[in-house]
Amino acid sequence: MDAPLGRLFAISRSCAYMTSFNSALTKSFEIMASVRDNKEKSRFELDVGDELAFANYRLTPSAVVITHTETPRNLRGRGIASDLVKGALDLIRSDGRNVVAGCSFVAVYLRRHPEYADLVA
Repeated sequence: MDAPLGRLFAISRSCAYMTSFNSALTKSFEIMASVRDNKEKSRFELDVGDELAFANYRLTPSAVVITHTETPRNLRGRGIASDLVKGALDLIRSDGRNVVAGCSFVAVYLRRHPEYADLVA
């Protein structure tokens, strides 16, 4: 491969990587923006079409205890619950609070995502 073609290939790969990175970053912001804290019902909610996924919680003086997550049966297996928990954790972080995993799904999510270890109470 001659030098100009090699540089073009490297630039092309770099652009593909950045496009992928930017897409993931955009999705992260979209998730956080679409997950909302329904304080009246003490739950985080995520609309998916006409369906609603949610994570119930209770507040303690020092933390948010996520007690249950629920995704509509027909949406399971698509990463919706993970998107919900990620958005909820981002909201909890932005509020300066800690989290307690009161349900197994959140406990597993936190084990698989060490970037949230600082939130664990």
